[in-house]
Amino acid sequence: MKKLDHYFYNRADVVNIARELLGKVLVTQWDGAVTSGRIVETEAYRGITDRASHAWNCRRTRRTEIMYEEGGKGYVYLCYGIHHLFNVVTNIKDTPHAVLVRAVEPLEGISTMLQRTGKIKADRTLTSGPGNVSKALGLLVSHSGISLLEEAVFIADDGYALKKKDIVATTRIGVDYAGEDALLPYRFFIRDNIYVSGRRQ
Repeated sequence: MKKLDHYFYNRADVVNIARELLGKVLVTQWDGAVTSGRIVETEAYRGITDRASHAWNCRRTRRTEIMYEEGGKGYVYLCYGIHHLFNVVTNIKDTPHAVLVRAVEPLEGISTMLQRTGKIKADRTLTSGPGNVSKALGLLVSHSGISLLEEAVFIADDGYALKKKDIVATTRIGVDYAGEDALLPYRFFIRDNIYVSGRRQ
């Protein structure tokens, strides 16, 4: 596997990056455990001009400050006080773009994933949905700001190839509050993959 480099994350088109992350492998390794999954669903968030983004209208808070760093870092936030959601920060410094990883297909460390999630069986719910992804891979809010260019958390290309017809683009999930921006086709997933979450599959 070849780890994605600084250039991959620092490009300007977050929508294209979200699409290109499909098929890549998200890896976490700490405490003697390695877990990984193939990314099968993503959502792009286009910063200050995107009403669905945490950084819309130049909003800067202690939580979102990491989005304004240069691309190649992880942004993990707590949703509903329960779910830790993992995002990939992209673009250059002070341009707060990010990609939410909504689902992965488990590859390595499935027994560890089951232990972390309290599940007995490795069915589709293990890593379907962004909260489940983070739980299975051990990603927490405390990892927000972590570099994806180092060893603890990274994304790699293992040569897996997708055809254009295998990639589906739809509107994002759970952002109805964003008005017209809720209709943007910024969600991408691999067609017919059982781990894809939510509606409009």
